[in-house]
Amino acid sequence: MIQRRQLELWVGLFVAAGLLALAMLAFRVGNLASGAVTNGYSVKAEFSDIGGLKVRAPVTLAGVRVGRVSAISLDPSNYEAVVTMELDGRYNNIPVDTSASILTSGLLGEQYVGLDPGGASQYLKNGSSIQITQSALVLEKIISQFLFSMASKSGSHKQQ
Repeated sequence: MIQRRQLELWVGLFVAAGLLALAMLAFRVGNLASGAVTNGYSVKAEFSDIGGLKVRAPVTLAGVRVGRVSAISLDPSNYEAVVTMELDGRYNNIPVDTSASILTSGLLGEQYVGLDPGGASQYLKNGSSIQITQSALVLEKIISQFLFSMASKSGSHKQQ
């Protein structure tokens, strides 16, 4: 009887550990793991197209995560997406002429904001705006442009 209870206890602990491991994996995959920004500051950038960029997407500089996307909104005056990024306070020496691009990790992976530092002697601070931006490459737009150009080329050959 005691051995059976001991076995049930061990099975219960094993199941609990498995559930805990699955929860941790879900948080990692969902990009919800800790990694809070310390003494952060907020900067904004406007993009004509953000593709599938989401709130909490990473912001990287030279491949190092320096912050996260904290908000995405639409500017009603120029119909551009305004991306607000919360940068870690440890990275407070990013030049004001830094450019921001929306990049994709892998062929069909998640999108993130990549920063490319400039050479100015002044640095981004809370409330700054990044002026030089490059929008996301949307695969559907690229394919449709290719198909349109192929259709127009084949149409011009038939007319000759």
